[in-house]
Amino acid sequence: MALFAKVTESEITRTIVERFTREFLEYVESDAIVVGGGPAGLTAARDLALLGRKVLVVEANNYLGGGFWIGGYLMNQLTIRHPGQEVLDEIGAPYEEVAPGLYAALAPHACSKLIAAACDAGAHIVNMTSFDDVVLGEGDCVRGAVINWTPIKALPRALTCLDPVALEAKVVIDASGHDAVVARSLAQRGLLEVRGMGAMWVNESEDAIVEHTGEVHPGLIIAGMAVSTVHGLPRMGPTFGGMLLSGRKAAQEALKVIQSLESPVTMPRKETVPIPG
Repeated sequence: MALFAKVTESEITRTIVERFTREFLEYVESDAIVVGGGPAGLTAARDLALLGRKVLVVEANNYLGGGFWIGGYLMNQLTIRHPGQEVLDEIGAPYEEVAPGLYAALAPHACSKLIAAACDAGAHIVNMTSFDDVVLGEGDCVRGAVINWTPIKALPRALTCLDPVALEAKVVIDASGHDAVVARSLAQRGLLEVRGMGAMWVNESEDAIVEHTGEVHPGLIIAGMAVSTVHGLPRMGPTFGGMLLSGRKAAQEALKVIQSLESPVTMPRKETVPIPG
């Protein structure tokens, strides 16, 4: 007696193609596109999705989580400084206080919890998908992202004349880490200055990154290490509280942009919009 249900190969293929296509078409237009599925991007996507917003995460790799998976120096323990552990509490990721205000967690466990939390909240994810360019609207406002399959970049240049496709959104969040790929696409057009990441300085970096998280060009929010790259702020290495709280602030700032576009009267963007949690 067979253990597994009997299906055909064509049924399996049809299921994959139909479901991917249906979901992809649903997110050709979104409230927010988050470029980068690391800790900042996943936190921002989760928080926005919890508020009922339509959020698409675009990740270039075949996995999600960025540096959150591994911690530092190929040792899969990550550290988080107070109050970043509050996000771990929300997603149910275990951790231990190892010094006053300093917490340690097993990186794969915490990362898995954050990925699941973003998905459970309703964020949709496409991976192996690279950001290629911005979509600009009236007044050079960012209104979406141009994307392509990541493997195309590995092909010889003579074979890469494969046009990308464009997705529209009310706001784009650049959470692409040190590369700050969305911000750099604007810099190439002279629309934004990108100063380059500063040197390591833990006690200055995380506060500065959260403080400077926000809209740097109409329709573009920067979060996580992209903030360091754009503003020339210090980096912090394998401690991740700043990434989580930067993602949270990015969601708050993105919500203001979305609401301002939906309202007949432009809303002031300095107002604080609460995020559940």
